[in-house]
Amino acid sequence: MTSLRTRIAAGAFGTAIAALAAFWLLDDVWNPGIAGVLAMAVAAVVALLGARRLAAPVSRRVRNIEATARRYATGRLLPPVGDYGEDEVGAVARAFDTAVQELGVRLEGLSRERARMEAMLSGMVEGVLVVDERGRLQVANRAAQAMLRVEDAAIGRPYVEAIRHPDITALLGSALTGELPEGRELSMVRNPGRLFVARAAPVGVAGGGGAVLVLHDITDLRRADQIRRDFVANVSHELRTPLTAIRGYVEALLDDAPEGSEARPFLEIIQRQSARMERLVSDLLRLARLDARQETLDLSRCDIDQLFAGVVADLAPSIDARRQRVAVHVDPGAASMDADPAKLHDVVRNLLENAVNYSPDDTDIALSAQRGDGVVRLQVADSGPGIPADDLGRVFERFYRVDKSRARPGGTGLGLAIVKHVVELHGGSVQAENRPEGGACFVVTLPARLQP
Repeated sequence: MTSLRTRIAAGAFGTAIAALAAFWLLDDVWNPGIAGVLAMAVAAVVALLGARRLAAPVSRRVRNIEATARRYATGRLLPPVGDYGEDEVGAVARAFDTAVQELGVRLEGLSRERARMEAMLSGMVEGVLVVDERGRLQVANRAAQAMLRVEDAAIGRPYVEAIRHPDITALLGSALTGELPEGRELSMVRNPGRLFVARAAPVGVAGGGGAVLVLHDITDLRRADQIRRDFVANVSHELRTPLTAIRGYVEALLDDAPEGSEARPFLEIIQRQSARMERLVSDLLRLARLDARQETLDLSRCDIDQLFAGVVADLAPSIDARRQRVAVHVDPGAASMDADPAKLHDVVRNLLENAVNYSPDDTDIALSAQRGDGVVRLQVADSGPGIPADDLGRVFERFYRVDKSRARPGGTGLGLAIVKHVVELHGGSVQAENRPEGGACFVVTLPARLQP
């Protein structure tokens, strides 16, 4: 089929030929002026007939295209049955139809994804809020509506109007500026018995901007943790009385048992194990107090040289028995700091005792202190086997032992957990790492000056 431009050109050429033919035939009958007028009239009639004949199919196809477009506008995207033709109008119609069909496929995929997302959000126990770049609430799943008392009518409104919780609005405000705020633990005014952790994150530019907030209900977790703490504290308190009685009677029996008596080795075993049980109970009670934030800091000026000397003197029998050597180095700028001397003594003692237990005989242990950037770093480095990479992040967990066989000598398994809690009570941090030359190194980082 010829193109539309060719057909129009052919019609114009035919009209011109008809006009010339009419002028030639009428020139012999009338004068040239009348012949020209009649020739133009004949050409006009021929042009109108030709234009009508040419416009009829084009008009019919344009009406079909218009009907198809109206059908697409209503959401019915089924492709048309008729042919568009091979001219320019047909090419435009086919391009239009192809674009609409591709958009239809994409819209169908988006609809499936949206339905899947809504199903997942509805089934989540966590609350999810989504706001756009203008701060208008776009999504609030059932859990979020129940937690925040948000109704369906709030969708599309600014989040500061729909959500009346200052911490949540602050998190969303920070996320909308592109920041990644830290999670917050909070409770709801209308339901103070429930505890939540709220975390917000910005949505990338590719996602259209905005922010997402997730609410985790941790009420049951906190309640279970409190039950655990109360149980440990109560059991530890109850164990102290019988353990004290056992130790007292064992000591009395040892005083009366002569040397070489068959009962004496058994009594000594009971004495050692009861002492170990007492240390375990004491450590559990201290951890319970630290968890409950019942221990406070008694801040004063702490001399680091005296601190190290006192700890080394306390552990001198164990150090000498294993022929170990403790090297002490304190930078002039780290000679003193603000801290609780008694609690800091416990921290260094636990770390040094751990180093003594895990270092081979006849090896070196290093105690050092440096100061810089407003903090004091206390380091305890040993010459032992080091800590496996998988265990570095877990050594401060209570009862966690790197040596699963428990064949190595050790304490109660709570020393490093107490160290972590006491250091955090000072506003500092502690980490474990392996030395390139071998052995483990524990680094305690504390603020050089603490506010009382």
